[in-house]
Amino acid sequence: MLTVDLSSLDIGPGKRVLDLGCGEGRHIHHIYMQKDVLVYGLDLDLDSVKKTHDNCKKYFSLSKSKNENWLIAQGKCEYLPFKRESLDCIICCEVLEHIENYHRAIKEIWWSLKHGGMLVISVPRFLPERICWALADGYKYEKGGHIRIFKESPLKLEVQRLGFKFIKKHYAHGIHSPYWWLKCIKWEKRDTWLPVRLYHRLLVWDIMKSPRLTRSLDKLLTPIIGKSVVLYFKKVDKKW
Repeated sequence: MLTVDLSSLDIGPGKRVLDLGCGEGRHIHHIYMQKDVLVYGLDLDLDSVKKTHDNCKKYFSLSKSKNENWLIAQGKCEYLPFKRESLDCIICCEVLEHIENYHRAIKEIWWSLKHGGMLVISVPRFLPERICWALADGYKYEKGGHIRIFKESPLKLEVQRLGFKFIKKHYAHGIHSPYWWLKCIKWEKRDTWLPVRLYHRLLVWDIMKSPRLTRSLDKLLTPIIGKSVVLYFKKVDKKW
């Protein structure tokens, strides 16, 4: 399940790409298939890091590439372990809503990116997220959960002020918002309530098979209630 349009990024031979807050590696697997790309995955959650590492070790061995051009590690967005201007692209997908000092994280991203490097940020879209907060107190107080709701325009302007040029945006995951609303309606039984379980099966079917029915429905709903907004930027010169 990709949130970022990888075809919009300048990823090619010799490029260094970081998936910041990589989770279980859904973007890493696709990025790695780009020939001779060095891909890094960084996440605070140790279980996710271990799972991503194990999956990469298992599936990347099947790749035609003779080199293991990947590295998965535990780390924090606010303290990136990379040299200044050493990365060509950073993907920060569904991360900033989880961390307190997201300003520091964006600055760290700026320092780590080369001049002209690409940054992609995705966060939950305001309206679908606001509905989740209204339906269930447990949603916003869950450990490791979302601590803020971003508005699209202020976030875009904030990133631009920190030294980035805005390129484009799009929305993603239109059929996922109702799933989270159902979970919030019965938050205490969110994993066992029958409507949630059935909807989850629908989403798995969509991810695994990409049937025309759900793909068409997602395309229709995404501009209206897409769960995520995805913002694309390019680093420009700026002195701190």
